[in-house]
Amino acid sequence: MTWDAFHSRGEVLREVIATANARRDGNLPLDVAGVTEKFDDDLALLGAMQLRWHTRLAGHIERHLMSQPMDLEAAVIAAWHTTYDELPGVRIIVDSYTSNPTDERMATAMRTAQSKERMLLGVMSGKSGLDEDVAARVGETIETKAREGLQSVQVEERTTQVSILDRIRAALAA
Repeated sequence: MTWDAFHSRGEVLREVIATANARRDGNLPLDVAGVTEKFDDDLALLGAMQLRWHTRLAGHIERHLMSQPMDLEAAVIAAWHTTYDELPGVRIIVDSYTSNPTDERMATAMRTAQSKERMLLGVMSGKSGLDEDVAARVGETIETKAREGLQSVQVEERTTQVSILDRIRAALAA
């Protein structure tokens, strides 16, 4: 792959991710200009999106561990939340195709990616060593906690939203 082709593919991927984050429907945005020219098939596009999620998550884990080194699990969960906040559409697509792969090749790839992500969560939380099976199980527990925490934050945000009328009243009272 040439340098220009690499950057062109990256531009298409950025547009795909922006579209996925806007739509949040769990479907690969195959209608984005350039997708069919830059990605061989659905799995190639899904793999690129999964890789973007994974690298962003790993980076956020490193940053959160630097600022919260005493509670590793909380730092890993916070990093997962930060990554989700940046790439919600990507996560929804990854989850959708992990649950409902289009073929066996995709199913195998998504199971492997899921296992590797969970191993990362388990090891970086300090709750597991490098044993793949143990780390993946621990990581699954941490992922579940992150998802539950995300749902409770979203519910809390919805219930604590202030109406425009309440904002006007507050501004007038001040």
